[in-house]
Amino acid sequence: MQTILKGKSKEVVIDTEGPVVIIGESINPTRRKKLVATLKEHNFEFVLELARTQMEAGADVLDVNVGFPGVDDEALLPETVKAIQEAIDVPLCLDSPNPKAIEAALKVAAGKPLINSVNGEEKSLQAVLPIAKEYGAAVIGLVMDDNGITNDPEKRFAIAEKILNRATSMGIPREDVVIDPLAMAVSAEPSACMVTLETIKLVHDRLGLNITQGASNISFGLPNRGDLNNAHMAISIWNGLTCPIANAYKITAFVRAMDLIRARDDFAMRFTEHYQNMEALK
Repeated sequence: MQTILKGKSKEVVIDTEGPVVIIGESINPTRRKKLVATLKEHNFEFVLELARTQMEAGADVLDVNVGFPGVDDEALLPETVKAIQEAIDVPLCLDSPNPKAIEAALKVAAGKPLINSVNGEEKSLQAVLPIAKEYGAAVIGLVMDDNGITNDPEKRFAIAEKILNRATSMGIPREDVVIDPLAMAVSAEPSACMVTLETIKLVHDRLGLNITQGASNISFGLPNRGDLNNAHMAISIWNGLTCPIANAYKITAFVRAMDLIRARDDFAMRFTEHYQNMEALK
C-alpha cells in the first residue's frame, strides 16, 4: 500500500513494503517557548530553522502545528504553511484539532499534504473527511471514538476500520488513510505498549494500511527515554509502523538501521549516507 504525499515538486512515498518515512515533529509549540514567542510575532525564521534542521537530520515530511493558548490558528496555520513552502520544497502534515484551520491551510498548501487528524467520533468524521476529499489530501485516523480511548486492541482496530470505511464511502482512496494506533504512556498504564503494538499488527495484517504514531509518547514521565522509545519503535516497525512522527535527530539513525536489517536498504546505501551526512554536520 502506497500513500503518496507531495510538496511543490518533491514527492514522498509511504510504502508498507518500503523503508520507514520520518515525519519531523519539531514545528510544534509544546515546550518550545521560543517558537511560541516568534509565532506570536508572525516571525517565521525560527520555524524555517526547525524545518531545515529536521530535514538535514533525515525527516521526509514535516508536521506543522501552531497550537498554543490564545492562537488564531485559522490565520496562523496557513501563514506558516506558506512561509515554509516558499522557502523549502517538502510535503507537509497539517496538525490541528480545528477543522477550519486545516481547511484554511489546505487552501494555500502546495502539493498533497497529510491531515493530522480525524478520529472515530461522529463529529470529527463529519467535519474532517469532507475537507480531505475536497482538497485531495491524505488523512491520519486516530483510533478513538465517542466512547474515548479503549485498551482493547480489537476495539481500536474496529475504529480504524470504521474510519477507513467512512473515508472510502466518500470517495477518499483507501491508500490515503493512515492509521494512528495511539501510543500511550506506559508509566500510567502497564499494558499501554502491548495494546498499541497489537493494534498496529491488526491494522497491518487485516487492512494493509500505512501506520503512524508519536515516537516518544510511550516514555513520558520516565528516565532514559531514548532507549525505551527505540525498543518500542523496533517492535512497532516490525509489526507494521511505516511513518512515525518524531524528532529526526533522535530517530533517523535507528530507523536507517532497522531498514537495513529488514532488507529495505540495498547495499546499506541509505544507512551509510545518513552516517556521512551527520559526520559532515559536526
